[in-house]
Amino acid sequence: MALFRGAALALSTLPLGISPALALIAPGPAVAQPLACSGTLLQLQVQQQGSAAFDRFRFNLGLEAEASTKAAALDQLNARLGALRKVVAPLASGKLTIPAPSTYRSGGGSSGPLREQANTSVAGEVSKANYNALIQAAGRLPGVTLRGFTAMAAGGTEAELQTRLLRLALAEGKRQAKTTADALGLRRVQLLRIDQRGGGPIRPMPYAMAAARSFNPDEARAPESSVSLALDYCLT
Repeated sequence: MALFRGAALALSTLPLGISPALALIAPGPAVAQPLACSGTLLQLQVQQQGSAAFDRFRFNLGLEAEASTKAAALDQLNARLGALRKVVAPLASGKLTIPAPSTYRSGGGSSGPLREQANTSVAGEVSKANYNALIQAAGRLPGVTLRGFTAMAAGGTEAELQTRLLRLALAEGKRQAKTTADALGLRRVQLLRIDQRGGGPIRPMPYAMAAARSFNPDEARAPESSVSLALDYCLT
């Protein structure tokens, strides 16, 4: 897992004699509350990023047909859709998503005879093991284009990654707080507040498929996630 760290800090001195307190702020906008610190207030911004294991892809196949009339174009599209569904369904995981077809005219005048175009798409999920077989089988059919695919995190790995990134962010914040305290000649470091902002859950990673035949699913870039924390420490 590749991890990238970054943090910004700010120092301020608060009046003495105020007891420390710890507050946990949930993600999202929140009203700032006065922080109690009997020494120097250290504010850090820490971010951790990482990638999750993936075991499947979300694919999107385009399907087109063309004829002299709208009815003929739709008939051809339905025939092609039946052939495409026949080869894709056994390899895909779960249900396929197929929107209603749309039609439009092309050509006419100096650009050639008027033609009717009909198109739709077929989307679904496929395992890494079946990905190449699905692409090869679909690619041999007329009117089919591969619009793209998206790597999807394996079940359970998203929660595990978020927990790991949170722990790393907290550990990095504590390390920086201790380093700052040492530089100031202070001995005690106490966490006052945690504000989780930005970051977020797994972001599926999209890809263009200009060279589908040479694609190796195991070499795909993994989906990524991040955790961003605003941490306040009291240094005494």
